[in-house]
Amino acid sequence: MCGVVGIVGKSRVNTWLYDALTMLQHRGQDAAGIATCDDGRVFQQKGNGLVKDVFSFTHMQRLKGNMGIGHVRYPTAGSSSPALAQPFYVNSPYGISLAHNGNLTNSELLMDELFKTGLRHVNTDSDSEILLNVFALELQKRGKLVPEPEDIFAAVKGVHDHCSGAYAVTAMIANYGIVAFRDPHGIRPLIFGVRESENGKEYMVASESVALDVQGFRVIRDVAPGEAIYIEEDGTFHSQQCATNPRLVPCIFEHVYFARPDSIIDGVLVYKARLRMGEKLAEKILKLRPDHDIDVVIPVPDTSRVAGQILAHNMNVKFREGLMKNRYIGRTFIMPGQTERKKSVRQKLNAIDLEFRGKNVLLVDDSIVRGTTCKQIIQMARDAGARKVYFASAAPPVKHPNVYGIDMPSPEEFVAHNLTEEEICREIGADWLVYQDLDDLVESTRGDFSHIEEFECSVFNGHYITGDVDEAYLRKLDQKRNDSAKALRDGASADNSGTFVSNNNAG
Repeated sequence: MCGVVGIVGKSRVNTWLYDALTMLQHRGQDAAGIATCDDGRVFQQKGNGLVKDVFSFTHMQRLKGNMGIGHVRYPTAGSSSPALAQPFYVNSPYGISLAHNGNLTNSELLMDELFKTGLRHVNTDSDSEILLNVFALELQKRGKLVPEPEDIFAAVKGVHDHCSGAYAVTAMIANYGIVAFRDPHGIRPLIFGVRESENGKEYMVASESVALDVQGFRVIRDVAPGEAIYIEEDGTFHSQQCATNPRLVPCIFEHVYFARPDSIIDGVLVYKARLRMGEKLAEKILKLRPDHDIDVVIPVPDTSRVAGQILAHNMNVKFREGLMKNRYIGRTFIMPGQTERKKSVRQKLNAIDLEFRGKNVLLVDDSIVRGTTCKQIIQMARDAGARKVYFASAAPPVKHPNVYGIDMPSPEEFVAHNLTEEEICREIGADWLVYQDLDDLVESTRGDFSHIEEFECSVFNGHYITGDVDEAYLRKLDQKRNDSAKALRDGASADNSGTFVSNNNAG
């Protein structure tokens, strides 16, 4: 999962891009980058680390120009080489920088085609660099000295014709403008807005609406599945549907875990969706255990707090903040290895004994993936004196890998792999375990917005909407994603620090 942003302004956009990336930091903590354009020259700064660590005062001074794009990244498979930080850049045609959130499912085929048909060399195994070169090649086919809007949209149509998978993209064409587009299923989010300045309209496009809100941009709407928008350097706005059969099928895990609760994605307020998840979960618990003995509901911070609050209210049980979070530790879900994840949980959370001692506690989390985090948290609750520890997941059991830009582990590393709920309960050390039903999760997320006919729920049901994911693909993905393979790659990268080698998708 990554975050992207693009801005066309009437004055320098460097600090606006920086501020937008800080608002999207939750979407990626591995690397960050910004590219701007001034008088035809592209200025770029990117590197590993948080936004605040990648950009110094000197860097910001150098990022000149009234338009630019930015990116925050976490790796979807493999190493964290600085060479994989985005935006990526190609000098032909025109000079194009691109930032990508998502994952292509046919990247190997595309890499081969790029060389055979366009003689284009891709320097990494990043699908984002492949996507950039596909777009650049399609634009180059138009053969224009100065690209017109119809050329931009034709190039995006070419991307849709060739690329499969998930992609929400911001791209900057030097001297001309910012392009943003979304895959024909709209799997990954993308939204844009406008701000009036004394010199005219300024536009921003970003992964989440919160990046627009904090800087005074009025949200216009989401970029539609398959749609492209093109904002010229002078602020002239163009949009066009570029896909043949677009259909909105957004990733439901955005609402479960990744997105900020104050964001709106495809018309759905994430906060409201999480409230409904808590309501549905409370209904299920009361149905299964009408005579429960739960004394207190405690959320696992931060994503599950909203669901936990309404769950406790509807069950008429006390809600307490019993786990304190160190906010300077990264999200354990995206930690690179099992040892690092285990270590970071203890660094990240600390129990308040007062809220646990002698009580029957219901812990609420957004989801359970590997089970290692919740197992440690349950033990922390017992160590703090809890009499009984129950565990509730606001999402169904995660059983299948995600191929559209979320670093789900190897299937064998899922705690729900080949285990019943009773067996999972014993594995994580809980006295009782309850999962959200998938139908309830979908209903919670859809809410009153019937225009979302279907959600991308592959991690729960194994249905991959692009139709090109088979067992062979998943086996190959497993070889890249399991912890032992990652450890080998990270070790190789450390031993060859002067040489870049990657088996990594960077979206």
